[in-house]
Amino acid sequence: MTDIKSRIEDLRDELREHNYRYYVLDAPTISDFEFDHRLKELQILEQQHPEYFDPNSPTQRVGGQVTKNFNTVVHKNRMYSLDNSYSKKDIEDWEVRNQKILGDVPLEYTCELKYDGASINLTYVDGKLDKAVTRGDGFMGDDVTANVKTIRSIPLVLKKPVRNYFEIRGEIVLPLAGFAKMNEERIEAGEDPYRNPRNTASGSLKLQDSAEVASRPLDCLLYQVVADDLEFNTHYETLKFAGEIGFKVPDTIKRCRTTGEIYAFLDHWDKKRQELPYETDGVVIKVNSLALQDELGYTAKSPRWALAYKFKAEQAVTILQEVTYQVGRTGAITPVANLSPVDLAGTIVKRASLHNADQIEKLGLRLNDTVYVEKGGEIIPKIVGVDLTRRSPDAMPIRYITQCPDCGTALVRKDGDAKHYCPNEFGCPTQITGKIQHFISRKAMNIEGLGAETVELLYKNGLIRNFADLYELKEEQIIPLERMAERSANNMIKGIEASKQISFEKVLFALGIRFVGETVAKKLARHYKGIDALMNAAYEELILVDEIGEKIAASLINYFADPGNRLLVERLKMYGLNLSIDESLYADHTDKLKGLVFVVSGVFHLLSRNELKKSIEDNGGKVTGSISKKTTYVIAGDNMGPSKKEKADILGIPIISEQDYMSMVQ
Repeated sequence: MTDIKSRIEDLRDELREHNYRYYVLDAPTISDFEFDHRLKELQILEQQHPEYFDPNSPTQRVGGQVTKNFNTVVHKNRMYSLDNSYSKKDIEDWEVRNQKILGDVPLEYTCELKYDGASINLTYVDGKLDKAVTRGDGFMGDDVTANVKTIRSIPLVLKKPVRNYFEIRGEIVLPLAGFAKMNEERIEAGEDPYRNPRNTASGSLKLQDSAEVASRPLDCLLYQVVADDLEFNTHYETLKFAGEIGFKVPDTIKRCRTTGEIYAFLDHWDKKRQELPYETDGVVIKVNSLALQDELGYTAKSPRWALAYKFKAEQAVTILQEVTYQVGRTGAITPVANLSPVDLAGTIVKRASLHNADQIEKLGLRLNDTVYVEKGGEIIPKIVGVDLTRRSPDAMPIRYITQCPDCGTALVRKDGDAKHYCPNEFGCPTQITGKIQHFISRKAMNIEGLGAETVELLYKNGLIRNFADLYELKEEQIIPLERMAERSANNMIKGIEASKQISFEKVLFALGIRFVGETVAKKLARHYKGIDALMNAAYEELILVDEIGEKIAASLINYFADPGNRLLVERLKMYGLNLSIDESLYADHTDKLKGLVFVVSGVFHLLSRNELKKSIEDNGGKVTGSISKKTTYVIAGDNMGPSKKEKADILGIPIISEQDYMSMVQ
């Protein structure tokens, strides 16, 4: 038996190496026939000896696992989006902003092609693939591990020993040649071809049968190692290391020391990108030094140390046929251009956003105009201009609506706001269903078995008029509805009941109070501990809460001043939702650091940087990204940013070690 186990392990090691040489290095050393022969031998041995099963064996890449529901996983490290730029002036401005933060520090950059696919976060435990999670909303995504295991350029076992926990991010792409072949096969089979590689790659990750995913020629290009205590100094070194341990890292990455070198890279690939085997829509520029990345930190949405330069967007020319109007859950009116269908970057476009009345006026739009449409960096296409040389005699001025298209209420326009609003908050059907749809969404109450279309169905049948009504629904009311059955009704009721366990901060976010997003809801929940204290808080008190400004405070006062909103809250209390924090979750929290402001910089050993920041907040302190006169302490680790040290010295801010901090909270 020992000989059999050794043979199985030898075959696995050999096949992993050949797989790496073929799919990552593009330098195979054996024929496909020889590879398949060894793989078949391994499959037979594993079938005969199930006691030696390994979920990361090369045989597991063929797929076969069926996933009906993809579990939601919270990212340990948030997946931020990137700020987009469309001109070289944007890059210059970005560099100036960074230099203001860093001071007179020489900067080196990396330039990497921005591939068009689906972002993925890969986690390895003890050198073996543990989870593959989609980007999702950046905070959480879907577990697609079974499908990702079929992608042969992703190592299931790393080639070199790596620390116990390792995260790396990349882009799942569909090579153009493979995409073309897939479409040839679909056309021959009498099926419609796929529209573009990006959407096909993204859709492949959510297929239920991993065997079908395995049949698609998906690839994965890696672009970011995520760790707090890497032994490297630069981003470039981390990617080089990633290549050494088995990942496919594009060889087009380049280090640049000046903006001139960056521009040369952009100009080169703007022309040469058509020769690439993958779709690319731009270049990602990053500050190369990891210490300086740490010093620059993040905004609420994006890293300050990275910028996505987008190549000039593809444009299409079409006819503006009609303008219709959509009502949002806050009552905001958005005009939508209805166009003659046109192919734009592999997608048939029929609609485009017009944003507001000012935008229509600025463009000088008329119905029946010939317009230029582009996608740029946005998902929804937009009209960017009018071809006045082709304006027809029957082009008609656009008269912006004065009444809500859903309820007929006269629209209002608030001071300083570009949008028109429907003020009929509790009577406008779209606002009502929009608020309920926000309430049930994944980042809010996350109610399983209930989606946007079902909300519309329940509303049209008079079963709900607000989100509190959900908690009075009965199965026998739901079953007779169109497309409903006993199982669907049962799942919905179970999902609604389960939502009563959702934390207070998420319930607060779910209420849909204007300007109260996830982060603000969390701050308010932790400060006030319960909904009663928040509802009765005065304006002067609210603006003293960390990160709660005048606009948010005014919105909270207005929301809770409305008797209808207060009634909804009282009903949610009655149904048993969490409208106060669970004190047991904060049992280990203290006020030891209350009133103290910390800046964290460098690489740490006792705790990861995220754990250190959480510890500060759990003990009543505040963490900020930049040093100011309000900073109490700077906690310095290895490779602390030089400009932070200089600024701390100038302002007289004490610099303490990780050990000093630990003694403060023990």
